Amino acid sequence: MPSPAAPTVVGVLLAAGLSRRLGQPKQLVVLAGRPLVWHSARAMLDAVPSGGVLVVVPPGPLGAQVRAALAGLDLRFTESPAPELGISESFRAAIRALPPHTGAASFALGDMPLVSAAMHRSVLDAYAGTNAPLVLARFDTGGGAVRAPPHLFRADLFAHFDQIGDHGPRQLIAEYAAQSEWIELPGWALRDLDTPEDIAGMEAALLERADSGS
Repeated sequence: MPSPAAPTVVGVLLAAGLSRRLGQPKQLVVLAGRPLVWHSARAMLDAVPSGGVLVVVPPGPLGAQVRAALAGLDLRFTESPAPELGISESFRAAIRALPPHTGAASFALGDMPLVSAAMHRSVLDAYAGTNAPLVLARFDTGGGAVRAPPHLFRADLFAHFDQIGDHGPRQLIAEYAAQSEWIELPGWALRDLDTPEDIAGMEAALLERADSGS
């Protein structure tokens, strides 16, 4: 008998933030010749999730600009209708837009372009090897490990994404912690972009990663 097909896993890039601290749309900040969100989307695509990549964008003109910044990449899009309410709205917008029969979704943040395709792939491989309800990433910063996306959630957990505000489903992570599969990622990949002072450092880090081939 043929073996059953592996569950479809969709990569989800959350890119609907309003960049209040930065004062300009961080998705569109040009780093190493490309918009920041392009680097994040390219890395997730290159990990080749079986269900493709879905990008959550803001509504209106900013959403149109983010889509334009990603033109030419094989992506699907959906809008977070109220990004001002926090990232919890983006999680739920993504879940509503997932294709039928999705087995799991791996969520990543659009402002963490140092998370590489190999790092995304390690999340997908951990799920494929364990069917764990959660695959969580832990970044070793030297001062202690920090939990941060990418995080993968199995489809049976989607109905419980009922958090409100600017954070992910902490209650699910706490409830299923003992059943979670963990992957370890380097602390330098945790870097994100929140202030104008961060831009030069992020660009240097991206160029260094490109030069090293990592």
